Amino acid sequence: MTGGLGVPSRRNALAGTGALALVLLVVAPLMLSDFRLALLGKFICFAIVAVGIGIAWGRGGMLTLGQGVFFGIGGYAMAMHLKLADAELNGGSGVPDFMLLYGDGTVPGWWEPFRSPLFTLLAVVALPALLATALGLAIFKRRIKGAYFAILSQAMVAAFVVLLVGQQQTTGGTNGLNGFRSFFGYSLSDPANRLTLYYLAAGILVAAVALSAALQRSRFGELLVATRDAEERVRFLGYDPALVKTVAFALAAALAGVAGALFVPIVGIISPADIGVVPSIVFIVGVAVGGRAGLFGPVLGAIGVAWAETSLSEAFPSFWSYFQGALLIAVIALLPGGAASLVDRLRERATSPRRGASSPPAAGAAGTPAPAAAASTPADRPAEEVHP
Repeated sequence: MTGGLGVPSRRNALAGTGALALVLLVVAPLMLSDFRLALLGKFICFAIVAVGIGIAWGRGGMLTLGQGVFFGIGGYAMAMHLKLADAELNGGSGVPDFMLLYGDGTVPGWWEPFRSPLFTLLAVVALPALLATALGLAIFKRRIKGAYFAILSQAMVAAFVVLLVGQQQTTGGTNGLNGFRSFFGYSLSDPANRLTLYYLAAGILVAAVALSAALQRSRFGELLVATRDAEERVRFLGYDPALVKTVAFALAAALAGVAGALFVPIVGIISPADIGVVPSIVFIVGVAVGGRAGLFGPVLGAIGVAWAETSLSEAFPSFWSYFQGALLIAVIALLPGGAASLVDRLRERATSPRRGASSPPAAGAAGTPAPAAAASTPADRPAEEVHP
């Protein structure tokens, strides 16, 4: 059963979150090889982004085509710390290797704070959230929404990629940042440490789903849906829709930043190709396929689309993009609510009365006395048919 506004009941949310934790934390490590488990860890990072998109787009109606920016900020923040830490290993110079190759051998001043693990962890969450807050207030206060908001967010991604590509000496340019050897003092070549990274990512995903479930059932979650469906009415009731949408947008950005930070040690690289326009659209495709308004739809859709992309791109490297486009068109045309809506459709079909089922006998049928005209009351008729 579901609660109001399509929110799953508390029991269903707890059961689903528990099942997700069981599969990711127990079943997957036992059933998958090290390579496949690392691949699933990468998909989990995408699923964390999808949870945020489900909040912003599914509940708030904001088509966020720019999540690659926040994913990239979190990823590059973590990558900068890892490169600085690696440069200090074994009495090193403290200068990342690519800066010695492409730059003048000095670390820029804005890199220095990322030597601190605590500052890096705070930046991974705070920088995307602060940027989203500033952008949200600037955009939503001007009542920009719909396709215009989507275009602006996608343009932001394109500009961010151009900025990164042009900074070869400080961001690695098109090559990005890669070749990490350690993660907060632990060797990334150790299988046990890589397994710990997987558990960390899976645990954060489960926590993100639990947070989304709590938000959906909260007063703010109801207000967010009301803002999506009737923004002017919410404003008339004394609330500020721009502030409501900004909070949801900032939360989605923070989740994307955390996902980007996890992506770096799990995959071993972060580059403009991982955060550009195409990856941002793929995030949206996964959420749309799974079901943007559901609790578990974005997670399942993101993992499913990422798995399909990996499998089909290996078999059909030249045609995967066509499959992806066809999948999105099919979902929009046939399942606007995503795969998660199939469950609701099957439930409605199972509970609806069958065609041809017995119906109450018609008035005046053989063996059935017709009701007296005097038995009719004014309450049984439309108002315009009531006569004194």
